Amino acid sequence: MSDKKITLIGAGLVGSLAAVFLAKRGFEVEVFERRSDMRKENISAGRSINLALANRGIYPLEQVGLMDKVNAMLTPMKGRMVHDLEGNLNLQPYGQKQEEVIYSVSRADLNTLCMDAAEAEGNVNIHFNQKCIGVDFENNLLQLKDEITGKEYEKPFTRVIGTDGSASAVRDAIHAVHSDHNYAEQLGHSYKELCIPAGSDGDFQMEPHALHIWPRGGYMLIALPNLDKSFTVTLFMPNDGEISFENINDKDKLNAFFAEHFPDAVPLLPELEKDYFENPTGHLATVRCSPWHYQDKALLIGDAAHAVVPFHGQGMNCGFEDVSELDAQIKKYAGDWEKIFSETDKLRQPNGNAIADMAIENYITMRDSVRDDKFLMRSALAFELEKRFPDYFCPRYSMVMFHRLPYAEAQSRGSIQEEILQQLTKSIESVEQVDYSEAEELVKAKLQPLVLNP
Repeated sequence: MSDKKITLIGAGLVGSLAAVFLAKRGFEVEVFERRSDMRKENISAGRSINLALANRGIYPLEQVGLMDKVNAMLTPMKGRMVHDLEGNLNLQPYGQKQEEVIYSVSRADLNTLCMDAAEAEGNVNIHFNQKCIGVDFENNLLQLKDEITGKEYEKPFTRVIGTDGSASAVRDAIHAVHSDHNYAEQLGHSYKELCIPAGSDGDFQMEPHALHIWPRGGYMLIALPNLDKSFTVTLFMPNDGEISFENINDKDKLNAFFAEHFPDAVPLLPELEKDYFENPTGHLATVRCSPWHYQDKALLIGDAAHAVVPFHGQGMNCGFEDVSELDAQIKKYAGDWEKIFSETDKLRQPNGNAIADMAIENYITMRDSVRDDKFLMRSALAFELEKRFPDYFCPRYSMVMFHRLPYAEAQSRGSIQEEILQQLTKSIESVEQVDYSEAEELVKAKLQPLVLNP
């Protein structure tokens, strides 16, 4: 088979964008997707209807000229709108610069755009309802199943890239022959999609330019705006226990739970019972594996390599960054696929692990810390240190969401910065009491000068 042929397993967001990149480099790209064509059928209810797009995801879309079209799909969110039990609102900005916002975007609309863009290149062929059930690396054969007819068959490949999500068959095949580790860490919490529709006047019923959070300690509700003036609402809570999906299992318990814990949301959720009991319960897990490649034959990117929980809004962004890095390695090591795959693996794996850790930490931040006065004081101080010492200090959230330095670097710098913030605030009650001479000494002693990509 031609060295210009590449097979992708999965036509989700990462697979579709990868197909665009590869097609632009002149490769013939064949994509096998287990689901039907979402452009012809509605995306399944209850499955992450909208996502948060940030700078890391924007950059790859700009590289292939898609951001002009994507911009029309975006609703900017400038911060967290925190709802307390009494219904009081508190907007906590994500950043302190005008451009420091994240964007709510429809998963289906963005996926459709990427698939259309891939097919428009003329050298991409997407096969739907074709599930990969195995890979024979010795004979370079994909084992596939037609989901319509049930027929199983084999297809030869030159090299394959697994973009087939957290239950990746390509990952299983790689680690059947060569594995350091391959496992999923269950969070013990799950999620349910609900909906706040547009109001009777056809407009948003809440502030549209914010990610709304109802933090309640061990569980929370969040809401992201949609272009049709609705909000996609997600309930996150434990799988078992007193407040859990296992225990809240009838309409009386559901209504009592929401009336007690999310009273201001109740009038906005006319289909609460229907959505809760009819939409699927989504499970939350982190996938970690090593290696991400096998010889010059296979590579994993996106959720297939590093599925993360959604609390930092970085799953899609991280996957898009994988695609951009793969493209850079193809350009650098043209034709040397062992090097292309091994370098992509080496460069991206530490960053996949870092964002996995930070995403879990951000769950605690969202459901609990955002209510804590000390946390809010440290956040305010972080902004002040960024203003005073911009060459050294940038809040970790900002490093992750608004810049493109490696996740692993954001994580390590963030740990040092948190120590500085803890030390400066341990015996004070407000930011006005901070000793900024001590702050400057700590910042310049503990942190290296900062180099940020926009």
